Amino acid sequence: MKKSLAILMAAMMAVTAAGCGSKQEETTAAQTTEAAETGDTTAAPEDAETEAEAEGEETAATGGVLTMGTNAEFPPYEYYEGGDIVGIDVEIMAAVAKEMGMELQVEDMAFDSIIPAISSGKVDVGAAGMTVTEERQASVDFTNTYAKASQMIIVKEGSEIAGPADLEGKVIGVQLGTTGDLYCTDLEETGSTIERYNKGFEAVQALLQDKIDAVVIDGEPAKVFVEQSEGLKILEEAFTEEEYAMAVKKGNTELVDNINAALEKLEADGTLDEIVGKYITAE
Repeated sequence: MKKSLAILMAAMMAVTAAGCGSKQEETTAAQTTEAAETGDTTAAPEDAETEAEAEGEETAATGGVLTMGTNAEFPPYEYYEGGDIVGIDVEIMAAVAKEMGMELQVEDMAFDSIIPAISSGKVDVGAAGMTVTEERQASVDFTNTYAKASQMIIVKEGSEIAGPADLEGKVIGVQLGTTGDLYCTDLEETGSTIERYNKGFEAVQALLQDKIDAVVIDGEPAKVFVEQSEGLKILEEAFTEEEYAMAVKKGNTELVDNINAALEKLEADGTLDEIVGKYITAE
């Protein structure tokens, strides 16, 4: 009797297990059929991750949007015209992006935030009247130079300052993070005081208000500021001579090469001269 009961219970368990298995198989088959009919081909987690990585690699390779970091307080290289950022750097980078089959997106930020933004990947390239220096080369890579510039000295009419040598012991205004700032820092050892402003315009206003003795800034913005303000002049002797280039993330040689190739083409066909000529009139 006990043996018969045991056999009966075993048979019932086998039937139950088979029934459960059939139900699971039917459910799985139904889900598969439904997915096929509805077009839901969602991949497994590992497959989805692999697919996402592939899409990311394709996006990076084909480009799309080229993000440029700049400081739109530096006419005629970058400045606001209404609600738009315009200027030499903006037009050159737009032409470069077009040559690369990409669309340019401009991000305005403080000048001393541009290199950190490049390093963190927030922007792809920095174009902001940026001079190549050893200090900056430690953080970013640079393209070929595309413009020459001079750091000039702005003073009030009648100032006793006649050249760079006369800046010793004076209060000098600069735009924070620019080469004017970098080079004038050395003057602090001679007793000069350096006042740093987020915008070049603010330094010029401080000069007009007799808060500082001089402003050191790039020659082209200097011309604009002096034209807009009475009682100021630019000294004939330059403070420094330098060249501008675009900055990209350290080690991104592919982007550097692509930008250089575009710049060479734009220089050869006269586009660079045409862009610069729109903003700077040869004297």
